[in-house]
Amino acid sequence: MAEKRRIPKKKITVPKTCFFCVEKKMPWYSDVASLQKFVTDRGKIVVRTRSGICAKHQRRLTTAIKNARHLALMPFVNRD
Repeated sequence: MAEKRRIPKKKITVPKTCFFCVEKKMPWYSDVASLQKFVTDRGKIVVRTRSGICAKHQRRLTTAIKNARHLALMPFVNRD
């Protein structure tokens, strides 16, 4: 029987400080430029472990992105 070889996963570097804590501001739905940093090219919200945001700001970021989507400031899905 052939053995399966494990392919090592790539390490993703994560910032150690929260973007919003450093800037001393809260995520807000009308600030689309800063919200776009935390959305993938397909329109998904980036996970906390990859973005480096603290838990408090991650919760508020998701609600801000969802509010911006409902007000048509951001797309739900990016189409290519």
